[in-house]
Amino acid sequence: MTSKYTPIAKEDTYKLIEAAQRGDRKARELIVDQNIGLVKNLAMKYASNYYEPEDLMQIGFIGLVKAIDRFDCEFDVMFSTYAVPMILGEIKRFIRDDGKIKVSRQLKIEMRNLKNIRQEYYNKYGTSPKISYLASQMETSAEHVMEILEAIESLSSVESLDNPLLTEGGSYVDEETRNVDIMDLKTAISKLEERERQIIVLRYFKDMTQQQIAKVLGISQVQVSRIEKKVLKNMREKMENA
Repeated sequence: MTSKYTPIAKEDTYKLIEAAQRGDRKARELIVDQNIGLVKNLAMKYASNYYEPEDLMQIGFIGLVKAIDRFDCEFDVMFSTYAVPMILGEIKRFIRDDGKIKVSRQLKIEMRNLKNIRQEYYNKYGTSPKISYLASQMETSAEHVMEILEAIESLSSVESLDNPLLTEGGSYVDEETRNVDIMDLKTAISKLEERERQIIVLRYFKDMTQQQIAKVLGISQVQVSRIEKKVLKNMREKMENA
């Protein structure tokens, strides 16, 4: 199979789908092959330090196969238009329901180091360190520190607490720091202009695409993209200088 997305004529796609639905395995494999790039692009949107792209692609293929089986050629739309929400649905469902988060060895080390730095700072000053302090101590960017904090928070939500990484360092400091981070984020969002705040909330809390947001707000997708990039850049700079 190739890794590129090679679109074919809608009529040809319909013929392949109809053949696949009649049990033609070669037709099904060809449709899957033609849409590998599509699945990969969607999976990459949710790839992270604890969700490998390859794993998400395998989940995405489940959604693609379901789309093949359920597609009705009378829809008179591109197959990819129908397949995208089904592929995304499978990926999002997997992430939501996945109880065991995959963590790389490097990320585990970084999480442990960050927890130790926070613990030492709290013991010395009685409060939690700022993102900028953590970044300087770990010799990394504030953005990467936020990624590590996100990983720690995700792991802390797992019901099984037999992982030593979750229990060492004490839960009080972890919870206190998490609350501070959330408060900082809410404060930053509350200071945005109305249009900026709407876009950030819809994009990251309502899980809407830029195109969907554009339709809701009555502006172009380019405008949504421009505003989103500007807001994220400003928020990142404020966190780094905090």
